[in-house]
Amino acid sequence: METGNHTRASQFLLLSFSDDPALQPLLFGLFLSMYLVTVLGNLLIILAIVTDPHLHTPMYFFLSNLSFVDICFTTTIIPKILVNIQAQSKDISYTGCLTQMYFFLLFAGLDNFLLTVMAYDRFVAICHPLHYLVIMNPRLCGLLVLVCWCIILWISMFHVLLVMRLTFCIGTEIPNFFCDLAQILKVACSDTFINNICLYVATALLGMFPFTGILFSYSQIVASLIRMSSTGGKYKAFSTCGSHVCVVSLFYGTALGVYLSSAVTHTSQRSLIASVMYTAVTPMLNPFIYSLRNKDVKGALAGLLSRATSCH
Repeated sequence: METGNHTRASQFLLLSFSDDPALQPLLFGLFLSMYLVTVLGNLLIILAIVTDPHLHTPMYFFLSNLSFVDICFTTTIIPKILVNIQAQSKDISYTGCLTQMYFFLLFAGLDNFLLTVMAYDRFVAICHPLHYLVIMNPRLCGLLVLVCWCIILWISMFHVLLVMRLTFCIGTEIPNFFCDLAQILKVACSDTFINNICLYVATALLGMFPFTGILFSYSQIVASLIRMSSTGGKYKAFSTCGSHVCVVSLFYGTALGVYLSSAVTHTSQRSLIASVMYTAVTPMLNPFIYSLRNKDVKGALAGLLSRATSCH
């Protein structure tokens, strides 16, 4: 254990991307652009789904929830980055750090759960098409989303309460540009054994079960597609799953990249790049993936923009 003044620090220092003053405007513009594109893109998806009656189906209900979570996810992190770049500061208060960590865990977990629920929705639609509307009724869809929120709310709060037990040295620097739980535990000045055990168990359960559910759903979907005799039916079924497969691959791929970069390499810049991909790039790309690969969403967006233009 490190010797020194062990106390509940009033603030932490976040690792910056670069201390070069010439790069600060470029970094500010880059993150601001990514944030605005993410918010605008996901808002358009939500508005298109809400305003178009043809999109009032379980699949698009879950997609609108995913877009809302992505907006909140990036809002948890990027505005603080912009403030620190503009103020040329690395500071984040103790309370602000715990708050950011809580919402990061909350919205990252919701992303994970919603992708699993969307995979189940596609499984029912393709493998049990005649019973789809009966199984995926509005009550069940609302209940699935509510259960996702309740589980992640309590798990995130549990981790925050455990972190509040820890002490930190004054001037502690978190080796990331946001308050990541794993990085916070590494810089704590008190014993983190219980925190690490809870983190590993939660990561294993919340990572393994949803991912297993996604794999099971798509294994059944592939088996159902193989049994289909109609080529048109296979193409239509595949097109409804293509966007979701891309988003799932992007989400789990970047999450795995963050884990490997922090566990295997000791290069902070590589870890930062992996974290940027996970926290900023993935939520920004999701609206493009769903809009470019989905005719219904493109039609709803075109109608939304035309109505906005005519009203103007």
